[in-house]
Amino acid sequence: MLIGSEGYVGALGAAETDRAIPIWFHTHPGDGAVPIPSKYDRQVDRDISDLFQLRSGSAFYATLIASPQSDGFIFTGEITPEGGQAVPIDRVWSVGERWRLLQNFTRDTTAPATIFDRNVRAFGPDIQHVLGDLRVAIVGAGGTGSAVAEQLVRLGVRHLLLVDSDILSASNVTRVFGSTPREVGQPKVDVLRAHLMRIAPDLICSTIQGMVTVQSVAQALRSSDIVFGCTDDNAGRLVLSRLATFLLTPVIDVGVLLSSDSAGVLIGIDGRVTTLTPGAACLVCRNRVDMARAAAEMRTPEERQRLADEGYAPALGQVEPAVVAFTTAVAAAAVNELLDRLIGYGPPERPNETLLRLHEREISTNSAAPRPRHYCDMAQGKWGAGDEEPFLGQLWGAE
Repeated sequence: MLIGSEGYVGALGAAETDRAIPIWFHTHPGDGAVPIPSKYDRQVDRDISDLFQLRSGSAFYATLIASPQSDGFIFTGEITPEGGQAVPIDRVWSVGERWRLLQNFTRDTTAPATIFDRNVRAFGPDIQHVLGDLRVAIVGAGGTGSAVAEQLVRLGVRHLLLVDSDILSASNVTRVFGSTPREVGQPKVDVLRAHLMRIAPDLICSTIQGMVTVQSVAQALRSSDIVFGCTDDNAGRLVLSRLATFLLTPVIDVGVLLSSDSAGVLIGIDGRVTTLTPGAACLVCRNRVDMARAAAEMRTPEERQRLADEGYAPALGQVEPAVVAFTTAVAAAAVNELLDRLIGYGPPERPNETLLRLHEREISTNSAAPRPRHYCDMAQGKWGAGDEEPFLGQLWGAE
């Protein structure tokens, strides 16, 4: 079969406009087919690689071969820098109704460690491999973030990035997993990392003591396959909400709210797990972010105090109630959402938000689509915009 250049030259022009790397993609279909490049595939690569780089303006030539299977596909792929050696594309991360992390067909895999025997009996060795290969970031290392992290590591996740700017306080010890009074005064990310490393010495765990509202910190999330938003910082959640659109990185955002009456008696225990993916409403479209508080959080302490005194901004810094039983329950629901998306044990049409009203023993779900003309609306052309300027399509302050 011959493919005329008019079949792909237009796409190369589009790639140049988008500053994207074009990929020469084809299938090896049929029963028993494998995606290993043939001598003819290699000849095509030699024939078109220079043209691809020239017409797209990219310094790379990439190729990917897929073989359809009954439950998905297998693949091989390479990316070749200009004047350099080809390196394998070792993984493909697919984010749809189901989330699939596929490893290169030629990659050697060993049986999961025996400590995961109970997991493997529940969902099989393939999912265990996926958990071990996922790159997961957790923004917020407090009550929900530490509970999410501990569950992920015990499940077999071995690549973590922890982000939090706070220092562990005495009142945090009641709900932050791995903390004791001895760690008070230390960065939360350091306390949590040390705890997780005791559970899994083979864990690759990076930390950033900083806020995701800082551009360099937000950019560090680009290498993550999935992000758990476990912060109660409204401005930070605005940043996380954009990841699913601009970087196509799914975000599972977690919130817990305890409400009391005028006498201080607990009347509401509400938890929320919102799954942000392309095609789902962002946190702004869902009215899940307090915009006034987010704006106030981005001001200097002096500006916030002045505006609060004048009644133009909400007062910040209040200590909100938090209880380990409730934060842990909502964290478990967030991890459950990840497992459902990977394994597919839930109903085929998945909701993108779960609400837990623990005080009423009720759980409900819903789905919401982007508002027209908002940045998360596909018609705005921001899906997969990547590293465009400004990053995530928003303004950033000085670092």
